[in-house]
Amino acid sequence: MASITFKNVVKTYGNHNTVIPDLNLEIKDKEFIVLVGPSGCGKSTTLRMIAGLEEVTAGDLYIGDRRVNDVPPKDRDIAMVFQSYALYPHMTVYKNMAFALELRKTPKDEIDRKVREAAHILELDEYLSRKPKELSGGQRQRVALGRAMVRDPAVFLLDEPLSNLDAKLRTEMRSQISALHKRLQTTFVYVTHDQTEAMTMGDRIVVMKDGVIQQVDTPQNLYNYPCNKFVAGFIGSPQMNFLEAVVEKEGDGYALVFGQNRIPLVKPELAPYVGKRVIFGIRPEDIHAEESFLAISAGSNVEARVDLAEMMGSEIYLYFTCSGQKLVARVPSRTGIRADDEVKLALDANKIHVFDSETEEIICH
Repeated sequence: MASITFKNVVKTYGNHNTVIPDLNLEIKDKEFIVLVGPSGCGKSTTLRMIAGLEEVTAGDLYIGDRRVNDVPPKDRDIAMVFQSYALYPHMTVYKNMAFALELRKTPKDEIDRKVREAAHILELDEYLSRKPKELSGGQRQRVALGRAMVRDPAVFLLDEPLSNLDAKLRTEMRSQISALHKRLQTTFVYVTHDQTEAMTMGDRIVVMKDGVIQQVDTPQNLYNYPCNKFVAGFIGSPQMNFLEAVVEKEGDGYALVFGQNRIPLVKPELAPYVGKRVIFGIRPEDIHAEESFLAISAGSNVEARVDLAEMMGSEIYLYFTCSGQKLVARVPSRTGIRADDEVKLALDANKIHVFDSETEEIICH
């Protein structure tokens, strides 16, 4: 049993610098959970508290049914993989992976079996006699994973393990770590600032800001149903567009009015906001340039001038200005739109998110 529970956990440095004001989180046994957020949001501090590398100032931290606030790191049955690999440069790959087991006085035949089994899973068989300096970044990170694996920990903690790798290697290692989790059936807690890693790897994602959890949910729910403007803007690349608008009554529904544009919405949640300013968000892929979509969405068409068109292969990112506000659309490359073109675009009204302009909490999806 390797669930992890934070109950009203506080982390303060010195007398005044509180980085985690009140953390409550339940991580399920065998779950792959990702902590994500901007630099300084408290995600690595949260991970280090699980590891025992940071003390809990107040509250309770449980691993399984055991309160571990005062349990030293070596007795927590966890293994940690760092961004910097933290390999011993003078030892071979085999020795690096075996070292923790040797300290435990594990029998030699068992050490050999575990090291070679982990090496086979991670495709490191032919590198066991090499030293870290002879390996690529991706191979070194696999050694760090192998060193954690041989200990059979109840919990794997991974602190931005891929940030030192190039883009191609990061993609490969993402799939390898996900496959490793399925194979080991162990609890994984993974910290990253890269929302692509979070979206592709986690069973659930914890979005943090200033030491406070904003939302905990599956990747798809976070993407489709963000609870506030921060989560909506953090999850997704390119990020969600945000525009200021005024809510007006229109027939049986309402309209979001900005400049000369009116976007009709049938959302009863907007009733208290008539005459008030709100922020509405729409993702780049929900802005369309195709004639077929323009025809069926005549009520939500806008006219704009394209400032920049980035060719991305199968699609184009269009950066444009609409009623003085900057937006980006992601459209198929076959549209052939280029910079300085005057275009008509359709906003998919069914995919609009409306936020309170003061609290930035969601009003309606």
